[in-house]
Amino acid sequence: MLKRILVVDDDDMNLIRAKMILGKKYNVFLASSGFEALETLRREEIDLVLLDIEMPKMNGFETFERMKEIVADISVIFLTASGQKDDVVCAIQLGAANYLKKPFPPEELLNRVAQELAAR
Repeated sequence: MLKRILVVDDDDMNLIRAKMILGKKYNVFLASSGFEALETLRREEIDLVLLDIEMPKMNGFETFERMKEIVADISVIFLTASGQKDDVVCAIQLGAANYLKKPFPPEELLNRVAQELAAR
């Protein structure tokens, strides 16, 4: 059975790009907001989440905190356009598995996802 990855980003082009890159190897679910991501986690068994930090209404950090209430040991790789040190530190302190700066090369995304899934 293919591993199941949830990609959460408020930018539709980022969602489409992630699905194109990951879709050949994984079962990919898409959510355009933190609220959609939480609903998906309630309905689906997800192995890994790729989570944008900067989103309106509920940012990635708040979404991650709420995700942990649904699935305590959820594995998350944060996606960030800024790559600011504070964002990275906050993500790791919250328990993120890793982070990836956007835009990312397809190979880098595939490698990070494969590494995290292998570690679980």
